[in-house]
Amino acid sequence: MTAAWPLYGHQAAEATFLKARDNGRLHHAWMLKGPQSIGKSILARRIGALMLGAASLDASVEDPVVQKIMSDGHPDFRWLARRPDDKGKLKQNIPVDDVRDLIAFFSLRPALGGWRVGVIDSLDELNTNGANALLKTLEEPPGNCLIILVNHGAKPVLPTIRSRCRVLRLSPLSDADVATALRPLADGDVDVNAAARLARGRPGRGVRLVSPASLAAANAARTLLRAAPSIGDGALSAFIKLASVDAVSFEAAVTELLDGLSEAAPQSAHAATVWLDISAIAAEAAALTLERGQAASRIAGRLLTLDTAA
Repeated sequence: MTAAWPLYGHQAAEATFLKARDNGRLHHAWMLKGPQSIGKSILARRIGALMLGAASLDASVEDPVVQKIMSDGHPDFRWLARRPDDKGKLKQNIPVDDVRDLIAFFSLRPALGGWRVGVIDSLDELNTNGANALLKTLEEPPGNCLIILVNHGAKPVLPTIRSRCRVLRLSPLSDADVATALRPLADGDVDVNAAARLARGRPGRGVRLVSPASLAAANAARTLLRAAPSIGDGALSAFIKLASVDAVSFEAAVTELLDGLSEAAPQSAHAATVWLDISAIAAEAAALTLERGQAASRIAGRLLTLDTAA
């Protein structure tokens, strides 16, 4: 049967966890560290279900433990992440009160007689108060409790937190593994291998971008980047049109440009400057303060000035 939460390319990380569990040396806190969208949250769910009695890491949706977790009805499992505010907008951070609720959850005895598992997704979204509140539980963990911290590496982790966790480092996947992850989700018209290349080792990114429109926008962005700064009118028009189709196409185009510029940045200070400018324009579009067509036009304008030799 198909796993409830399929995971590809992270067999070594899973084997490390299983070895610690089977040898009776299971640490109370595990930090899953690596770039965003490579599968850390999926691994956290797989581990959580296993510790609460699922048949295996690859347990299917028919597993009773998996069903309880999927329905948010397992009494011994908590998932802590950012929530929308009263206006429906996602909060900037995980509130400290939510962290305190998780700590209170850990202080209780397991309802089903086994373990209690709590996941914080992600550590990057805890503010200083939240991180300090968590620290006491990491220092004095209750028995039969497992804490899983997802860490994207977007900001430094307090040394006092890092030192109290067993770290599992996850790396971006190969294009082949990303393609395998995307294939069941793709329409028949999509070039899955092209989508995998666009994902740059991050299947979560690929899931968002796997569509004919997004791949066309990415190809237009790649064409623009290769030609810059001597970009023809046809390439400019095609980029602006394709990047403006929808939010996913815009993200695909920007992702392709930023990745390409980041590769050039170590040898070109100007490429790094253009990277920052395009990031700022994309942020305006994401905040809905700039229409996508206007944003794409401004981005194209910045590429007209690109001099990777500078």
